Amino acid sequence: MTTFAVTNPATGERLAEYPAATDDQVEAALAAAHSTYRTWSRTWSTGERAALAARFADLLEERIDELSAIINREMGKPLKQCAGEVHFAASIARAFSRNAEAWLADEPIPTADGLRSFFRFQGLGAILGIMPWNYPYYQVARFAVPNLILGNTVVLRHASQCPESALALQQLFADAGFPDGAYVNVFASHEQISTMIADDRIQGVSLTGSERAGATVAAQAGQALKKCVLELGGSDAFLVLETDDIDAAVQHALVGRMDNTGQSCSGTKRIAVLDRYFDEFAAKFAAAIGSQSFADGDYGPLSSESATRDLTSQVQGALDAGATLLVGNNEPQRNVYTPSVLTGVTPQMDLYQEELFGPVAQLYRVSSDDEAIELANATPFGLSAVVICDDRERAERIGDRLDVGMVFIGAGMLGGPDVPFGGVKKSGYGREIGKAGMLEFANKKLFRFAD
Repeated sequence: MTTFAVTNPATGERLAEYPAATDDQVEAALAAAHSTYRTWSRTWSTGERAALAARFADLLEERIDELSAIINREMGKPLKQCAGEVHFAASIARAFSRNAEAWLADEPIPTADGLRSFFRFQGLGAILGIMPWNYPYYQVARFAVPNLILGNTVVLRHASQCPESALALQQLFADAGFPDGAYVNVFASHEQISTMIADDRIQGVSLTGSERAGATVAAQAGQALKKCVLELGGSDAFLVLETDDIDAAVQHALVGRMDNTGQSCSGTKRIAVLDRYFDEFAAKFAAAIGSQSFADGDYGPLSSESATRDLTSQVQGALDAGATLLVGNNEPQRNVYTPSVLTGVTPQMDLYQEELFGPVAQLYRVSSDDEAIELANATPFGLSAVVICDDRERAERIGDRLDVGMVFIGAGMLGGPDVPFGGVKKSGYGREIGKAGMLEFANKKLFRFAD
């Protein structure tokens, strides 16, 4: 049976447990979401639904200390980063609220016959969200808020180690004024998730998680003829190809690798540096990584013992195959993993194709743009990439050749509260945030008028 529990990763102490949902509770969640959809989607205007989203954003920030403390103990995020996540979740909710009426306005369609034609964007029904532990508020906000404004209802199954943030979110939506059944939290087991996906009352599924979980959910959704959106892993490249400011490139790479203690799908993971910059960059980047302080809150513990075991095993496999640690020791102490830099990783090593979910960067020397592009694309993932290149036209040409969903030029971490997010290949499909994200689970209803 799935256990929903708060276990502080910094101490190993189990702080709280919550019972998994019964089958009757799962049925009640589906019934509530389905019933509420009928009135929510038809009797509330887009503006009225957007106003509740704005109130939800206000409540996030009003309760920032309480919300930060919850995820600090659930998954170990340093408190200053917890507050940043809450602020960003609020900014996403406000962006959807502010832009909803424009993004959901009828879209005229020019036609050869001249008949008046347009798309009208409406909800589909209840949408199931399966959310991860690494950004407990941000991930939910970017999925749930646009669907609620669109007129869908949401059934939310959060990660099993995040029960208190899951309950806090449900309370936030209720306190913001969303009607009962609009947003329903359920502590469902994996078997119950499968049951919900197959249920005709669920009209779509959104998952953020591992490649394995995504494949399972996609197969089940396909069998049930349900659309799904998947945001999965990433092994994102950071390409340093032309710059007059190595120090800035080092800082961007550091932030990209250390954000959320390296537990970010779109974090910088593989850094490729052109020959003429490599030695200077490597020395400065190693020093920057080495200066990160656990005591000062620059990073936190990894999220769980299993996450620590997985990362340690991956790094050790590369070391056994001939890679070298430029910084770090691969000897975590109670889930606290010293930030590290690996060099000498070759295509023959398993790690060359894998994602490292923790504060370990891979550093590569390349001799040309073509070699950097080949390295960036030599992974089954395709989430995002960063191109450091002062010649912006050259950088754009490089970006054209990268097999990713997002290209950030001149810096990393260029996401925004109204900027679409998503990848290709085994990083998943579909988009979240922005107009593209808002329309993923929309009924794009065609209207045509005879003369």
